[in-house]
Formats: sequence, C-alpha cells, structure tokens
Amino acid sequence: MKGYWIARVNVDDLDSYKEYAKRAGLAIEKFGGKFLVRAGKFKIIEGKHKYARNVIVEFPSTKIANDCYNSKEYQEARSFRDGKADFNAIIIEGY
Repeated sequence: MKGYWIARVNVDDLDSYKEYAKRAGLAIEKFGGKFLVRAGKFKIIEGKHKYARNVIVEFPSTKIANDCYNSKEYQEARSFRDGKADFNAIIIEGY
C-alpha cells in the first residue's frame, strides 16, 4: 500500500514558506515522493475548511512517508515553516 501526506496550510510568512517548500521538495524527492496536489483551486462542498492551501504527496509506502517526515532533510526544511504557517497534516495509507 502506498503512503500519502495530506496537509492543509495557511501561510503567514510567504518568504519563509517558499524556502520551506524548496527544501521540503528536495527531501520528498529523495524519498521517492511525488506531489499530486500542491495548492490549486478548490471548492468546499461540505463542512468547514479554514485552510487556503492543500497538499497531497504520494510515497511508495507509509513507512517511507514516515521516514521522509522524520528525516534530517525534512526536519531542516520544517524549521523554515515553524511559526510561519498554520500546518495541519496526516500520513494515510492508500492505493
């Protein structure tokens, strides 16, 4: 089964977030991840959704998705986002 990161984001500091996105993209690529959704227009069809950005990244497995998140490279990237964006994310198993 594949693993997916699903994240919802509100960015407070765009310059820092751009640096995070660049570095996170390199970490994701290193672990075989592939962006399926990276921001983009969306329509709320039910419920409440307080986030401006949505991101979905596909990995070969949930183990690799976890390994990427916990990697030195991603954690370094994350330091550029901490305190500069409201970030809500999960890792989920899928097809």
